Amino acid sequence: MSVAEVGHRVRQKSMDILQRIGFGLARQRMAAGHAGNPWTQLPKNVDVTPYLVAADGILAGQFSVFSLRHLDLGFPPQWNRCPKTGVLAPLTFGKSLNYRDESLVGDIKYLWEPSRHLELVTLAQAWHLSGDHRYAQGARDLVDSWIDQCPYPNGPHWTSSLEHSVRLVNWAVAWHLLGGEQSPLFEGESGKAFRERWVQSIYQHCHFISGHFSRYSSANNHLLGELMGLFIGALTWPLWPESKRWRDRAARELEVEALRQNAADGVNREQAFWYHHEVADMMLLCLMFARGNGVDFSADFTARLEAMMEFIAAVMDASGNVPMVGDSDDAVMVRFSREQGFNPYRSLLATAAVLFGRVDFARKARSTDDKTLWLLGDAAAGRLGELVGSCAPTGATRAFPDGGYWVLGDRLDQSDEVRVVADAGPLGYLSIAAHGHADALAFTLSAAGTELLVDPGTFAYHTQKQWRDYFRGTAAHNTVRIDGCDQSVIGGNFMWNAHAAARCHEFASNDRVDAWEASHDGYQRLPDPVTHRRRLRLDKVAGLLEVTDKLVCNSRHQVEIFWHFHPECRVQLVDDVVHAESGRASLSLRMVGGSLRARIFRGSSEPMAGWYSPRFDEKQPSTTVVFSGEVEAASTLSTRITLHIATEQQPATCAVQENEGNQ
Repeated sequence: MSVAEVGHRVRQKSMDILQRIGFGLARQRMAAGHAGNPWTQLPKNVDVTPYLVAADGILAGQFSVFSLRHLDLGFPPQWNRCPKTGVLAPLTFGKSLNYRDESLVGDIKYLWEPSRHLELVTLAQAWHLSGDHRYAQGARDLVDSWIDQCPYPNGPHWTSSLEHSVRLVNWAVAWHLLGGEQSPLFEGESGKAFRERWVQSIYQHCHFISGHFSRYSSANNHLLGELMGLFIGALTWPLWPESKRWRDRAARELEVEALRQNAADGVNREQAFWYHHEVADMMLLCLMFARGNGVDFSADFTARLEAMMEFIAAVMDASGNVPMVGDSDDAVMVRFSREQGFNPYRSLLATAAVLFGRVDFARKARSTDDKTLWLLGDAAAGRLGELVGSCAPTGATRAFPDGGYWVLGDRLDQSDEVRVVADAGPLGYLSIAAHGHADALAFTLSAAGTELLVDPGTFAYHTQKQWRDYFRGTAAHNTVRIDGCDQSVIGGNFMWNAHAAARCHEFASNDRVDAWEASHDGYQRLPDPVTHRRRLRLDKVAGLLEVTDKLVCNSRHQVEIFWHFHPECRVQLVDDVVHAESGRASLSLRMVGGSLRARIFRGSSEPMAGWYSPRFDEKQPSTTVVFSGEVEAASTLSTRITLHIATEQQPATCAVQENEGNQ
């Protein structure tokens, strides 16, 4: 930490001590005036069935929290009991509660998640679409019970400003879906009392956020999320003298942080694609609420949001798959959609297509999803259809040098495309690089919309440290590891002590060949320093991807090259040649010369290898092939990947047998 950050944290700790004894807390404040406007003309042309089914499940006490599906938590649930471990967290002063202590609070991610109140929005949607009072009453019971069980400022739900902010945004969305100031929930003396109770908690939320922003080395997506919550909270409920000051401050800082945390080419600096989606969603929600209330952000803000959508479009394959680069906790700001097969990345592109009039976004999105309708209203469907059918030419950005990603490919966005996403970006954002992975010079490979070589994901955050370190380590990425060491040095669950620095030396593309070359310095710290330089050459005519790994060093080193296959790939290793197929796509992978030999792993625990995490806190066996051996000194290692895509009528054929465990 810098001296300034140490001073900041000392001041924050001092403020927490004073608040613990009652100084500086939010006081009872009389709310005056009316709430603001909704973000759009709320839609009606949405299939009601999935929302009613989901809402009925919630009223029956059924909640899904990360890997735990349809938990019976009761309605309303016990908000301070961890759904995963059953631990009941104490109602001590929130800012002094050690929420990282599993014995005290359980798994904090599982404890916090239901209190974001995504389910409140579902109940409000069900009432908006059906008019059934049971859902409105359920929404009231949910809010009432939370305020009862989570008294300000005590317990695990008064520790994190980001959690307050996400809850506040869901409250704002639900408020408008429930009818706003004209909601039947606010009728009569009981209704007025409920409204007053709710807005008093809203004031406490805004007050808490305004005094506990994430700063310095923690000023990543958490800070953006906190500003989002305060901005939308103050805009939706301009009921107190502080409201305008909160709103204006949040808007100013949102402008600054949106440009600071997202590179000019549109890549979020956390180097984690799910967080790129989250931050884009934060900015989109702020933009929608602002416009609904006669406020707007600058042209720079909206242009940066549009650039972020361009990046999503570039890395998304023909089937809508986006590589799982960097950390992901599956968090959403608001769960607008309950439709089957919802794709959050395509949804962002659909919304952005309508907002920015982008034909390329529309064609990648293909059709309107429910979230887009909830955000933009029923008219969005027609507008998207017009864009999809437009004859206007579309362009595709493939180089993102500020963010550190490049797209190599052939017939991109066609049904028989080949798409490679190559990484030569920074480890992560700020000094701790909290959500970055040690994945320098890794790449993913998709063919015909089928994922072949993948980034295996994240799996764990606060708990299961061994797995946390594995999934973000070098061995869990399609790159080279030297002497069994990660490229960057782990310092904690959300901290890195040493950062590998990568840079791109070349990117060239024509009708026949795409070429990319980059290097990193992560192994300069070894007693005999090593520089890893990787070159990718995609021969579009031959269907051949050549991978050349050059190791610059002076003495002997242990070398491993990792290849991670999607779980649906059928993989066979025969005489050090890898054969893999999935759907219409197949490949063969072999090393040319050299002394490295291959081993295949699937669901191995010793060593950890052959795992894939499709969602937070879930993992499943997949196939990993590792070529390993020693090099005596500077060496060049060549790998040839030959691709084949069958016609749509003729699936790929490659007789293979799955291998369980390690061989």
